[in-house]
Amino acid sequence: MQCSLSCGATFNPTGTASFYAAGVGGDSLFSMALRFPAQAAGSVGGSLAILEVMPLQYKHMLGGPTLQVDLQTGGLAEGVLTFLMTFAVLVIILKGPRSSLVQAWFLATVTVTLVSAGSTYTGPSMNPAFAFGWAYVNKWHNTWEQLYVYWICPFIGAILAAWVFRVVFPPPAPKQKKT
Repeated sequence: MQCSLSCGATFNPTGTASFYAAGVGGDSLFSMALRFPAQAAGSVGGSLAILEVMPLQYKHMLGGPTLQVDLQTGGLAEGVLTFLMTFAVLVIILKGPRSSLVQAWFLATVTVTLVSAGSTYTGPSMNPAFAFGWAYVNKWHNTWEQLYVYWICPFIGAILAAWVFRVVFPPPAPKQKKT
């Protein structure tokens, strides 16, 4: 079977890392090393494209996620929210209903709930590439805040969620061949 041009394009680096850590992703460390910069560059391109087409009177509303609390609280919030989102995604996609419509409804419900819960902390992103795109446009992409709150903590949350998923839902034992 051949894949399309994107071969399974993804837009969230934490999602890619969590599926890898859960042992269910088709990625390797090498493919993730190629995907992460491409995802960040795609987010920058998307943010710049939005700025180009957005009417002038609405541009003041753009800006992406912003830290509204101290650094440690923001990092903890982003890590916990990403943990919860990632665990929910793994359960819904891998162990949840088979209906795509029901999966989409569950994912949308979880996303809206977590974004609402985190809105007073970090904006929230739960996606390092998305946060980077707007941070680059606003020229704060190279700050410790951006790295810690929007990259390090979400990756820790996503990988921990994948490990917890593997403990709660262990993969089936490999079948032994009878001789």
